[in-house]
Amino acid sequence: MQLQKENFRIQQWVVLVAVILFALKMAAYYITHSVAILTDALESTVNVISGFIGLYSLYVAAKPRDLDHPYGHGKAEFISAAVEGTLILVAGLFIIYECIQQFIEPTSLHSLDKGMILVAIAGAVNFIMGAIAIKKGKKNNSLALIASGKHLQSDTFSTIGILLGILLIWITEWQMLDTIVALLFSFFIIYTGYKILRASLAGIMDEADRALLNTMVTHLNQHRQTNWVDLHNLRVIKYGSILHVDCHLTVPWYLNVHEAHKEVDALSEKIRMELGDSIELFVHSDGCLDFSCPICTKTDCLVRKHAFERKVEWTLDNILSNQKHQLSTGSAALPKTA
Repeated sequence: MQLQKENFRIQQWVVLVAVILFALKMAAYYITHSVAILTDALESTVNVISGFIGLYSLYVAAKPRDLDHPYGHGKAEFISAAVEGTLILVAGLFIIYECIQQFIEPTSLHSLDKGMILVAIAGAVNFIMGAIAIKKGKKNNSLALIASGKHLQSDTFSTIGILLGILLIWITEWQMLDTIVALLFSFFIIYTGYKILRASLAGIMDEADRALLNTMVTHLNQHRQTNWVDLHNLRVIKYGSILHVDCHLTVPWYLNVHEAHKEVDALSEKIRMELGDSIELFVHSDGCLDFSCPICTKTDCLVRKHAFERKVEWTLDNILSNQKHQLSTGSAALPKTA
């Protein structure tokens, strides 16, 4: 709950900054009549709307679990990110429309130097706020904060490009360049919206985060313990800032309930070492079978029925499957269900 509250406070600052910078950029547009600056201002409009949506989603995500939501309310963050990505796409398309209008009926530009100063200030503040949101979002596993931060930083990058374009217009006095710059950056904005929308839909559909799984598998291989004969059926599902980890751990069959539970606790501790405390683990313990002997590294086993042949390294291919590992024709096969 503490992490959700922290995420909510940061998002409040994101919203406040978005409102102030939107006003600043609209002032710059009013001074200059530049469609490129309007492009920047329209993206800030999305910042404001999506900021409030993100704020509400974090408020919902911070609610404790209840009978109707046994896994909590964290999925609200994915919905927020999906709306934000959609709004960014719409903003990009609207900018293209404005560019077409500008080609048809061009308007003259004014006070570009003053406009550049205002936009530069807004861009610098956006980048700093975006970096803070992304850092905290990654630390707290908050997709809503990461989406807000990436949006702010993409706004900054587009601001830099727009500033360079306006500088060229100011130097060359070729005003048509204003429309060309805005058109180019509209495609960048659309691509940013697509990426945010894609990530949010992946979360809603519980798509496997292969980078996260690779990190976990590498860490567990490095800290593997003797009584961990086998690990399989590993799954990680994100609910906002909480990661739900399910897996099956094979231990020597003769361990009693308390001893097996100690191995489960040790596995949980190793996972938390790598991924932090915002984790719920559901570990099912299995007893080893005869075919486990050739891959079991336990040297003091008194009931071993087959000699040890080789250790099976855990990989994404064999650790995600809901099957126990065994050796077959010199390779790790997975013919036995848990």
